[in-house]
Amino acid sequence: MSMLDAAVFVGSLLMILVYGMWKGRGQGDHDAYLRANRSLPWWTVLLSVMATQASAITFLSAPGQAYTDGMRFVQYYFGLPIAMVVISAVFIPIFRRQNVYTAYEYLEHRFDRRTRVTTSILFLVSRGLSTGISIYAPSIIVSTILGWNIYLTNVLVGGLLMVYTWRGGARAVAHTQTVMFAIIMTSMAVSVYFLLGHLPAGMGFSDAVLLAGKSGALNVITTDVDLNDKYNLFSGIVGGFFLALSYFGTDQSQVGRFISGKGVEESRKGMLMNGIVKVPMQFGILFIGALLVALYAVLPAPIFFNDKVAERVEKIEPARAAELDERWSALQGRLTVASEALVADSKDGEIDPATEAEFKAATAHKKELRAEYQSLVRSNGIPESNDANYVFLHFVRTVLPAGMVGLIFAIIIMASWGSISAALHSLATASYVDLTRGMGNGESGMGNGKREQGNAKWGMDPEAHLQVSTHDSPFPIRHSPSSHSRFPIPHSPQTHTLFWGVFGIAVSMAATRMGSLIEAVNVLGSLFYGPILGIFLTAFFVKRAGGREVFYGAVVAEAAVIGCWWFDVISFLWLNAIGAFVVMGWAWAASSGRASGNDPGLLIRDNLPDE
Repeated sequence: MSMLDAAVFVGSLLMILVYGMWKGRGQGDHDAYLRANRSLPWWTVLLSVMATQASAITFLSAPGQAYTDGMRFVQYYFGLPIAMVVISAVFIPIFRRQNVYTAYEYLEHRFDRRTRVTTSILFLVSRGLSTGISIYAPSIIVSTILGWNIYLTNVLVGGLLMVYTWRGGARAVAHTQTVMFAIIMTSMAVSVYFLLGHLPAGMGFSDAVLLAGKSGALNVITTDVDLNDKYNLFSGIVGGFFLALSYFGTDQSQVGRFISGKGVEESRKGMLMNGIVKVPMQFGILFIGALLVALYAVLPAPIFFNDKVAERVEKIEPARAAELDERWSALQGRLTVASEALVADSKDGEIDPATEAEFKAATAHKKELRAEYQSLVRSNGIPESNDANYVFLHFVRTVLPAGMVGLIFAIIIMASWGSISAALHSLATASYVDLTRGMGNGESGMGNGKREQGNAKWGMDPEAHLQVSTHDSPFPIRHSPSSHSRFPIPHSPQTHTLFWGVFGIAVSMAATRMGSLIEAVNVLGSLFYGPILGIFLTAFFVKRAGGREVFYGAVVAEAAVIGCWWFDVISFLWLNAIGAFVVMGWAWAASSGRASGNDPGLLIRDNLPDE
């Protein structure tokens, strides 16, 4: 990395840290720290929601995913717009009217404390693990740039982002996400400009699209109905709908964004706009990977994009590695000739079938040779046999000019910080509100049926404020004598933020054994999101179900989901629907014959005025 790149890289990250600290100043109480006093406009809600999803995994792994498997991954998001409509119509009004700090507070009011705590724990486990994976993604970049040990970079990257998250709470998270997302989108567009500019003379955008299409990288729509296929139109709309409904409607990292809006309409606008812009945004990011397929059809590319792993293979099996490299070089020349011939035929107005057949044969041989190299990596006990996460990094390092390299590396880390800071804040909020407060003597949260707002909801002296400082106890809170939890965990949201940051760093140490991170994080979410969603859908729509039925339904559903995944019965996207339907079905059957009690779902009435 040049001195200019290093200056841009460090300067950009320092700017975000300082900005986050500045925006997070003056936190006066729990409501400000946890919900930003519910004061965010719709556009901040929108950008905060999108930045929470668009982690470093999105910008680091998605182009590599498209490079290795085409753009069919975009179908994964086709159910998201429908989910946004349902969330805006159902989830947002209920959560806002109930004045909750977490989505799981509502479950205690609807069912019982056990259901609330169980659901919160499911969220904490799933989000805590996925946050660790998200920390590992930008660590790859720092490790690649500086040549540092990956475990050291996990500590560095995870530790730095905790600074402004710990300090500033919801407001710092939301405002830094807004700035980072704008920088990220601009930088990704600029990277496409340089990618096209690096094509050989005489080749342009249409030629790159032609090569990407003929190579199979533009396989956006897959209509085959195959329950074992991870990405097709049917699984994307149905399975993707249930995953998005659970993620955006019940995951505190997202719920925390829209309950911080100024009102119901502001929150709705933010979520509906997310449904409109998310699919095109993800299409554009995956399209970069398709364009990389075209670029590396005419320019040299390594057989394996993870340089450090390739160096290890060369040391362990030098003869075999040399043989594969020699075959790869010959194939690169063949593919370049076939690509140029295909583009020339296209410009002449008619493509010779023989030319197209030769291009497709060379492309297929390229995939086979890469698979052979990956098999060699695995056979030597090296866990990182999938190099999808390094494809875009290779492009940045070898193609972009000085200055842009440092900026792209910085914005990928910014993307990670945006999503991880929201995750840490949501984890801290859930564990603080639902566990240390919600498992106390019954006077906190929603269990007592009270509708107090602000600090009075916590059983605290209303005059007690959160005084953010550099002292050992940055949140000096004067608890009422009856509000102590049975658990000896400090009653400080900041302490919980610190704990989950350390937990995420610990998980990131194990993430080195995973393949495509964008797949890994979504598979992990699918193991938990279905049962969580089923609990909420039961709360809304199965009026006669009680806490006992939904609790055992969730246990059965989680066992069913893990069993389907463990034995590879069905593609992971379907796990979300399975989990949701098992909970609802069990709760409905177990409560059959019981008369409906108070209307707990869409017709909830409380003492709060409508917003």
